[in-house]
Amino acid sequence: MEQRAKKLAEKMADFRRFAIILLAVGVFFYLGVIIPSDKSEMDLNIMMMASMSLLAISIFLFIQAKKCQLKLMDMEEGNDQMNQR
Repeated sequence: MEQRAKKLAEKMADFRRFAIILLAVGVFFYLGVIIPSDKSEMDLNIMMMASMSLLAISIFLFIQAKKCQLKLMDMEEGNDQMNQR
């Protein structure tokens, strides 16, 4: 049981790390869109789509991390109840 909890905690940490990294990269793409320079319309569209895609993936990973956290809390709560008996 402890092994499973440890794996779940590691997964949660990984999901959060990846989400933060993707969020940061998405912000850089967005800054590339709003900073004025000589970019074609196609470049702007590509950067905007990349920014939105990375934001969506980041949100998905934050949701997955939250699910892992809730599972971990349920497992700990179950262990506490077992120890009280």
